[in-house]
Amino acid sequence: MITFFLVGLAVHVVFFLSIFDIYFTSPLVHGMTPQTTPLAPPSSRLVLFVADGLRADSLFTLLPDGSSRTPYLRSVIEETGTWGVSHTRVPTESRPGHVALIAGFYEDVSAVAKGWKENPVEFDSVFNESRNTWCWGSPDILPMFAKGASGNHVHTHTYPAEEEDFASTDASRLDTWVFTQVKSFFQSSESNSTLKASLLEDKNIFFLHLLGIDTNGHAHRPMSKEYLDNIVLVDRGVAELVDVIEDFFGRDGRTTYVFTSDHGMTNWGSHGAGHPSETLTPLVVWGSGVSKAQRVTEPQLFEGDDFLQDWKLEHIRRVDVNQADIAPLMASLVGLPIPVNSVGVLPLLYLNSSDKFKAESMYTNAIQVLEQFKVKMRQKEETTLSFFFTPRRHSFVFRAQISSRNLMRLSVSVAAVITVFLLLQRSPITYYIYCLLPVPVWYSVLKDSFVLVVSFFHRAMLTVGLAVLSLWPLLTGLFSKAKFRSLSWFVACLCLAFFPLMPVVGREANLHLKQLPTCLPQQMLLVAVCSFVPLLTHSSLLQKRGLPLLNQIISWSTLASSILVPLLSSTRIFYRLFSIFLSLTSTYLLLSTGSEALFPPVLSWLMFAWINIEQEALLTQGVPGRQELSTIDFSANIDITKIRQLKLDDIRRSYFFVFFIITAFFGTGNIASINSFDPASVYCFLTVFNPFIMGGLMMWKVLIPFIIVMCTFESIQVSTQLSSRSLFLVVLVISDAMALHFFFMVQDYGSWLDIGTSISHYVIVMSMTIFLMLLSVVTHLLTSKRLILWNRHKMHFP
Repeated sequence: MITFFLVGLAVHVVFFLSIFDIYFTSPLVHGMTPQTTPLAPPSSRLVLFVADGLRADSLFTLLPDGSSRTPYLRSVIEETGTWGVSHTRVPTESRPGHVALIAGFYEDVSAVAKGWKENPVEFDSVFNESRNTWCWGSPDILPMFAKGASGNHVHTHTYPAEEEDFASTDASRLDTWVFTQVKSFFQSSESNSTLKASLLEDKNIFFLHLLGIDTNGHAHRPMSKEYLDNIVLVDRGVAELVDVIEDFFGRDGRTTYVFTSDHGMTNWGSHGAGHPSETLTPLVVWGSGVSKAQRVTEPQLFEGDDFLQDWKLEHIRRVDVNQADIAPLMASLVGLPIPVNSVGVLPLLYLNSSDKFKAESMYTNAIQVLEQFKVKMRQKEETTLSFFFTPRRHSFVFRAQISSRNLMRLSVSVAAVITVFLLLQRSPITYYIYCLLPVPVWYSVLKDSFVLVVSFFHRAMLTVGLAVLSLWPLLTGLFSKAKFRSLSWFVACLCLAFFPLMPVVGREANLHLKQLPTCLPQQMLLVAVCSFVPLLTHSSLLQKRGLPLLNQIISWSTLASSILVPLLSSTRIFYRLFSIFLSLTSTYLLLSTGSEALFPPVLSWLMFAWINIEQEALLTQGVPGRQELSTIDFSANIDITKIRQLKLDDIRRSYFFVFFIITAFFGTGNIASINSFDPASVYCFLTVFNPFIMGGLMMWKVLIPFIIVMCTFESIQVSTQLSSRSLFLVVLVISDAMALHFFFMVQDYGSWLDIGTSISHYVIVMSMTIFLMLLSVVTHLLTSKRLILWNRHKMHFP
């Protein structure tokens, strides 16, 4: 048995890791010659302001009285600069957004599993190509561009990571720190001749990363007073800093300013997905070499939005860009080589220069992109046999068609084999109909209608599946023999079916739902306490008193004890399962932001109903030696002579298990919520930004329903007296069939949303198979082992 698990685990781990070797090697190439415009640039230096988490509408929308909360930037838009919307790509997160802005390419697909590593791949950037770059801001963003630069000409100044506290009374102090530091920097340079000489050189960049807006948005939501007041502070700080810089350089008219954002934010305070509030960010450019505001009389039409009237800016020319276009724009304005991996297209309408300079800049941009193609093609040619090398083959397209083609070929092959067999047997014509008709039917099922696969794309399919499962006792005749248990199964299925129809977790947070009505016995004090801790935490954060220490201690203690406490209870099946449910539910309550807190109780109700109704199914089948559930003990060794052979109904049990596992993953949309960064789920544990701890807590929340289903399946195996290996093999076949389907659907092209979705589906199915192997052992220990902390007197009851 041990050999079986080890070999199976090794095989699936290899297949699991294979997609990162097959699909996700870095597409970035090196060895290109940097391209620069030979003409003198219009600017000597550039100042880049990035207001992290700033939505376009939050900056451009006027107040009810017709005034602007950003009077300085509004005056730039209407008089001295050019403005537009910068369209970001998913994932709408800080690192990918800054890479696109400063390096000119969208997140490298090979970095998909690298998390928040500073430099998952080597890349060039505008900062690297500059003579000197000075940066101020967050320790999460600035170091990646310093470590990615050659030499020692990118200088960073960051505040301590502990300052990024979502429970802070005023996160705008992060931006105040940046503005204060920059002002002090220019003042101190007056007495530092070496620094001043460097500042007076050309091709310099100053980067200000302003994190306060993003932090306030997560903590208080984008419509809050804190978020909007932070925007006012940033506008005032930009205006003051522009005066400081202009005074320092003697108002020589050689400074360019760029104000933008890395991503936006949803109304519920998250980002990471593709909602317009996350992908539409502001862009305002002014100063040397930039076109001034131009009045227009013709209607300006933009696909997908009609914001101009809302913003009262329909009379000012709007120039939209893709986020990666900003990098070549900055490089051209200051006379720097365009980053060698940039895919951005120079937005000419931002330039106020001669036609010759524009033409040369366009030519440089085109040559820079062509250089990447040449190097990539040369590398491909060197590593491919000559008779296989076709320069214009569209191999991504090829991969997208593999799955459907193979399925068609398989169907045709099966039909051909059946036909040959029937011909050899000289079978009647009706036999051909009977045998061949299922082939196109199963082709359609596997291609379009496989519920387990479709549910990965449409959560509503889980609702359909649960509604169908609810009818199982009626269709099999169990209802007439066990009405109460069948009714419990029916109602539990329908109750759980509502959760996939609800919004993704975090979309419409309602923290007041955490105060759950409790009708549990008084001894379940922990669950009662954990239902109130999130409410008290939320109240404290609203009053800006931070995370209460007592709440934090309770939360971490509950998390640490959630696995150990069940091991202290009786190993009788219902005692142990009930103890596991209470411990895991307590932790889940602390990690919930709304109605999804009800998901584990409803799921557990259905799991208890499943265990009971499976006993009735055994009785209907006449399985000998059936035990009463109340007498089954997890720790008792199963009599090997009573272990029965695999039956057809066990395939149904395995299918139910796989379906419930998928429901546990996708039922509340927790998986989707991980892609949209919203720290509200972990506020009971910590409020200081830490992506690894926060990500780990969110993943544990995802796994809790998974463990509930796993423990239930362990109970089914014990109560039905079936070999765990036999039942596991059936589950393995179903899971591997799904994994093969998703393997051919993995994408390494298109948007990050498409790439991430295709990866996550394959990873989830393969992880499910691997977890089944690993957690089957863990679940066995969790259900059957018992800790004795002290000697107890002999008792008549367990």
